[in-house]
Parts: sequence; C-alpha cells; structure tokens
Amino acid sequence: MRKLYGYFRSSAAYRVRIALNLKGLEYEHASINLKPGVSEHQSDDYKAMNPQGRVPYFVDGEMGLSQSPAILEYLEEAYDSVPLLPADKEGRARVRQIASLIGCDIHPLNNLSVLMRIKGQLGADEEAANLWYHHWIIEGFTALEKMLSESEQTGKFCFGDTPTLADVYLIPQIWNARRFNTPLKAFPTLTRIEAACNELKAFIDAAPENQPDTPK
Repeated sequence: MRKLYGYFRSSAAYRVRIALNLKGLEYEHASINLKPGVSEHQSDDYKAMNPQGRVPYFVDGEMGLSQSPAILEYLEEAYDSVPLLPADKEGRARVRQIASLIGCDIHPLNNLSVLMRIKGQLGADEEAANLWYHHWIIEGFTALEKMLSESEQTGKFCFGDTPTLADVYLIPQIWNARRFNTPLKAFPTLTRIEAACNELKAFIDAAPENQPDTPK
C-alpha cells in the first residue's frame, strides 16, 4: 500500500504527486495541514513517524521515506517501467543538474519555514518577503532559461520530448512563482515547457488546485 503524506500547496509534495502519476502508481493521499496555526506537521503523532516534521512523507509497504529527492530516486529505482531519467549517463546528469538547480538553489530559500523566519525573526513585512521570494526565483530562472534555450537537448520538455525529473521539479516551482506574482515574461522557454506539461493528465491531476485538501 502506497501512501503520500502531503499538503496541496507543498512544492515538494507536488513533485512526488507528478512522478507517481507519470509512473501510473496509485496511492492514498493523507493531508498534513501546514497552515500556520494549524501546523499538523508539528504534531507529536506526525513527528513520531517523520522526526523532521515536514512534507512529503511517503510510505510504500513497510518502507517510509522523507525528502522529495530521495523519494523520487526511490520511485525511479523501484518502478522503472516508466523511467523519468534518460538511459545514458550524460542525459541523467543533465536532468539531475536541472532538478538540483531548482531543488537546491531556488526552493529551499523560498519555502514556508524560511519565509516565516524572515517575517518573525527579522521583522520583514509582506512586501519585503515577496521581494526576497522574487529575487531567488528570478536569479534561478534566469540561469535555467539560458541553459534550456541554448541547449540542443531541450525539446518539448526540459530534456527531449518526454517528461523527466527536470519537469517534475520545474512545474511546481513555476506554480509557486505565479502564486507570488513573480514576473515570468523573461522566461519564454520555461513557460513553453510549463504549457506542454500542463496538457498532460499526470500534471493536471497533481496540481494543487486538484487535491483533496484544497480549500473549496
């Protein structure tokens, strides 16, 4: 039995949902409400299972795993009939490079815990927090746009004409950028890939607005 503990708006959980859908894997959704004041991720019960108290947390039979990069790599190894990494080592390195740019250099600086710390400890108001958010998105997307627009390896998607882990990372980050009204006019390659991904059922079904815990 597969079970994904997540939150509709979590970028990291969004990644895992896309990958599960692309691989055609059924799973049970378990909502962990991250909203400040609710903070189900900080409950004793959840931390007994996942000591870091973050989402996503993925259960596959007897195995439980946190951290979306580890979950995605596990899915790639355990369910390889629909691969999300290229067959050749150079291609795999390229896809991992794109994913890491997003997962290591953009997302961690803009996640909920960082934004709350900026506001709470450093006294940033909403405008200042948004400027922080936009800076890291624009810096990362500027590099990524150049990488993708100038590479012959870029196709309909980030790497060729089949979705890979690079797209799995990109789409949630663009969704968040739009949520915070980050200007995206300077990134035509990224938004073109976004449009191609969002035509696919696997991406549509994984979108935050289509989750069971999305506020109605």
